[in-house]
Amino acid sequence: MRIGVLKEVDGENRVSIVPGSLKKLKKIGFEVVVEQGAGAISHNSDADYQSAGGIVASREEAMSCDVVVSISMPDASNFKSGQIITCVSDPFRNPATVKKCIESKITLMSMDMIPRRLSRAQAMDVNSSQDNLAGYKAVLLGAAHVPRGIPMMTTSAGTVRPSKFVIMGSGVAGLQAIATAKRLGAVVYASDVRKSAAEQIESVGGRFIEVEGMDDFEDDSGYAKPLTPEFIQKVNDTVCEVASDADVIVTTARIFGRPAPITVPSSAIANFKPGSVVVDMNADVGGNCELTVPGEVVTTENGVTIIGTKNLAGELASTASMLFSNNITTFLATLVEDDTLSIDLEDAILVGAPEGDDFYVAGMGGVLLCHEGSIHPKQTRLSEVVSQC
Repeated sequence: MRIGVLKEVDGENRVSIVPGSLKKLKKIGFEVVVEQGAGAISHNSDADYQSAGGIVASREEAMSCDVVVSISMPDASNFKSGQIITCVSDPFRNPATVKKCIESKITLMSMDMIPRRLSRAQAMDVNSSQDNLAGYKAVLLGAAHVPRGIPMMTTSAGTVRPSKFVIMGSGVAGLQAIATAKRLGAVVYASDVRKSAAEQIESVGGRFIEVEGMDDFEDDSGYAKPLTPEFIQKVNDTVCEVASDADVIVTTARIFGRPAPITVPSSAIANFKPGSVVVDMNADVGGNCELTVPGEVVTTENGVTIIGTKNLAGELASTASMLFSNNITTFLATLVEDDTLSIDLEDAILVGAPEGDDFYVAGMGGVLLCHEGSIHPKQTRLSEVVSQC
């Protein structure tokens, strides 16, 4: 069994498998072929892979392996029938990619579809491992751009009051952002559409911003549900009022498979104080801030800096690669039975929990999107999107 590790596209600093994972992969029967230079940006050299027992080769050789792993989705036209691609394909935004894999009879495993509520899946959950780092990095970027100190300081020249941070959303990324800002010494306020998040926010040092009429807007898979326009407006108004005198605002609202909701409209930016910083964690999918420019840092006429970095986890390439590699190595181990590759169509990690299970989400399968020329029957939501391509 051979695994091919690909060099990522320009702008992606991470690598899907690091040298430290090769020992485990070899133990379960894989030979690892690494594209030359795949780990260079994340400080994993070709020599490191060779020392760990890997084979450094051309892209063509890495792409010819039984299983090909990467973070971004590689061009499916370069693969042949029967190969397994394991990556983050973002299928609802890229249904044409899924369709191409179906037509080519490629097996596509998309790690962003991991059933995150299954306890066994948590060690494979790339969404959580990468979002955690992204939340941490977002706060550091905000702190680096704001023109004042973060913690309270008592000096002979006077007392410096702590900075005020507002974190919009308290999923994995938001909770890490709250905890990081608190460790830096900021006073931290945080919001979420899930009322149940209040206790989590307070447990990491934040102060919960409650919106009148709030319910628990969380679906069965653990993601936030789409909200009505009226309630979105109410949340925006309440949270942006709290943020109007904040020093750093971090936006984290992301709905799986949909454009990022606008949580900071331009009208709110006009009321933010000069020198404040907005870090938009979802610039890659449209942005939560109406004035975000993806991939750029801009300053408005009233002196508000808006950071639109598109790949925050990639800014911490070494750590992010290590965690992603641990996730995917744990997952790949589930595909091996008696030293051969085996796709168990009863495995909830691959195909989703069975109907009636506490974790069952109608229309959503697991990591396995398509196999042997057809989309998996459990992926009914995805099937509808792909059929429109």
